[in-house]
Parts: sequence; C-alpha cells; structure tokens
Amino acid sequence: MDIQTIKERIAVVQSKREYLLGLLEQPNLGSLRVDVNQALEELDELIDEFRRTIPVE
Repeated sequence: MDIQTIKERIAVVQSKREYLLGLLEQPNLGSLRVDVNQALEELDELIDEFRRTIPVE
C-alpha cells in the first residue's frame, strides 16, 4: 500500500470522528455513551500515532 492510499484512508477515519461526536450529543444514548467515548479516545490515539509516524504535508 502506498503512502497516498494510507493518507486517504486516514482521512476517511477522521471523518468518522465527527459522526461519533454527533452521537455524544444524543440525549438517549444511555450506556452506549461509554462505548462512544472509548471509540473517540482510540480514534484520537490512532490519528496522533499516524501524524507522528507520517507527517502530513
């Protein structure tokens, strides 16, 4: 897989973060809120690790 493909896939993953943030605003999320928070934390770690490994131009 080339670097451009990886960057494109990371961009897609970053767009999913916005969806998760939207879910947190839902008042009827209940116990799933914990899972959504965990997903956001892991997604942020993945994005940070990517940025440290492959600097964005």
